[in-house]
Amino acid sequence: MASEEQDKPTKKKKGKLSSEAYENKLAELQTELVKLQEWVKLKGLKVVVVFEGRDAAGKGGVIKRITEKLNPRVCRIVALDKPTERERTQWYFQRYVSHLPAAGEIVLFDRSWYNRAGVERVMGFCTDEQYDEFMRTCPEFERMLQRSGIILLKYWFSVSDEVQEKRFSERINTPMKRWKFSPMDLESRSRWKEYSEAKDKMFAYTDTKESPWWVVEADNKKRARLNCISHLLSSIPYEAISYDTIDLPEINKEGYVRVPLESQSFVPDVTEEL
Repeated sequence: MASEEQDKPTKKKKGKLSSEAYENKLAELQTELVKLQEWVKLKGLKVVVVFEGRDAAGKGGVIKRITEKLNPRVCRIVALDKPTERERTQWYFQRYVSHLPAAGEIVLFDRSWYNRAGVERVMGFCTDEQYDEFMRTCPEFERMLQRSGIILLKYWFSVSDEVQEKRFSERINTPMKRWKFSPMDLESRSRWKEYSEAKDKMFAYTDTKESPWWVVEADNKKRARLNCISHLLSSIPYEAISYDTIDLPEINKEGYVRVPLESQSFVPDVTEEL
C-alpha cells in the first residue's frame, strides 16, 4: 500500500543501530529460529505468518532473514502473482488454502488474502459485493484456520512518507533493486488517502482478539527485522531439541581411482584477479 505517516504515534526517534549490534542480535535470533523449526517438525505444528503493509516497508527483508538459515522444506515463502482467469472464478480463499501448511511446516505469506482489502479494493479489481463479502468472511475464515490447529500470526509493516519516498528513489536508481519497483507503486503513491482508509477499515473488521494485527514500525529496517523476529519467536512456545551424538565414519577409498582432472570441465576461477 502507500505510506503511513498518520498511522504512527509521535515517538522519540531511536538512535542508529550499529552493524555489529545488529549482526550479533540477528545471529542470536536466527539460532532461535532454527530451534523453533526443529520443534515445529517434532511436534507436527502448523504455522502461518502473514506479512502485509505499505510498499517499501521492508516485508521482504524480514522474510529473507527469517528463512536465511532454515530448511526450505520446513519453512517456505508464498508470494502469489495476480490470479489467473480460472482462479478469478474460484472461491476467493481457494488459491490460498492450497498453500497452507501440513504438520511440521511453516508458511510465510508475502502478501496474502488481504490483497482484497487493499490493492483490489482501491484499484477496483473487485466489486463492492466481493469486498463486503471478504470483510464478513475473513474473520471466520481465520477462526476456521485456528480451529483446525494452525497457528496464525499477522504483521503489518508501517513506514513514514519520507522513508518510503527515499526507498522508492533507491529502487528506481539502483540496478539491483530496480525490479522491485512497479507501476503499482506509483499508483499507490497517488492514492495515499484511499489506501489509508482501506487499511483502517481492514483493521476495524479483521483486528480480532483471536487473530490480532501486530504493527511493526519499519522506518528503521534493522530494528524492524529484529523486533518482528523476536515477537514471532515469543508468540510460539518451543523448546530446544537435544541431538544425538554423531561420530563421522572414516572414508573407505580402497580400490577407487579418480578420473583424470583434465577430463573434466571446471568453472573458471575469476577470484585469481582479486
